[in-house]
Amino acid sequence: MPNLKDIRKRIASVRNTQQITKAMKAVAAAKLRRAHDAAVEARPYAEKMRELLSNLSARVSEESHPLLIEREEKRIDVLLVTADRGLCGAYNSNVIRLAENFRAEHGDKEVSFRFVGRKGTEYFRRRGVTAMDDGPATWHAPAEELASAAAGSLIGRFLNGESDATYIIYSQFRSALSQVPAAARIIPVAPSEVGEGQHLTEYLLEPSIGDLLSSLLPKSVEVQVYQAFLEASAGEHGARMTAMESATNNASDLIGDLTLQMNRARQAAITKELLEVVSTAEAL
Repeated sequence: MPNLKDIRKRIASVRNTQQITKAMKAVAAAKLRRAHDAAVEARPYAEKMRELLSNLSARVSEESHPLLIEREEKRIDVLLVTADRGLCGAYNSNVIRLAENFRAEHGDKEVSFRFVGRKGTEYFRRRGVTAMDDGPATWHAPAEELASAAAGSLIGRFLNGESDATYIIYSQFRSALSQVPAAARIIPVAPSEVGEGQHLTEYLLEPSIGDLLSSLLPKSVEVQVYQAFLEASAGEHGARMTAMESATNNASDLIGDLTLQMNRARQAAITKELLEVVSTAEAL
């Protein structure tokens, strides 16, 4: 059994760790509120933009704009969104696992990655997978700037024939306790599927559909990337808050167990001393 000094040192160490995890939980909770509000407020705009463009693209042929052209997916670009830091439970590993499964499912195709987040970058770099460009792979700038740069690069590769489709893999925010890894195709833009008895929404357009698509399609891709970044950011802070809360509770349980162990050790020491005193007295 460890002595009292060792147990007291361990209790102090666990208590210091608990203070750190409690502070990290508070910071993550404050960031989560802002990130959650941003993600939720952006959802209606992103959804309406997607609905509008899917509706318009269903009225025209693929030749109306290059971003509508469906090609055989031989070369696929993947935008992988992870966090720069850990200590957020299985947040990063779940997204990376989905990316690995995606790459395995498309093993006969050429899959190129663009990374946002240090964790995904370092994971695939250790496995010999390099990014498609030399752009920064961390959250070095606001989400809107990163989304604009990433969307512009991916659209350029598609228009230049360097890729046949583009997917984004990120963590979709549900709640602080639930973040669901998701993969979605963002290029080319898919038209709406009209079922039997359904009708497309009628729009009065000015200027023409072609001019409108040329303006809105690139913006739509950027909005989808931006929305994914907001969802990923909220998911990261939610996962970190939950992980730190769990760590804080585990530290409390461990302190309780160590305190009980310390009391038992103290009691054993006292009992030993009493036995020695009694034995000495009997001997005298």
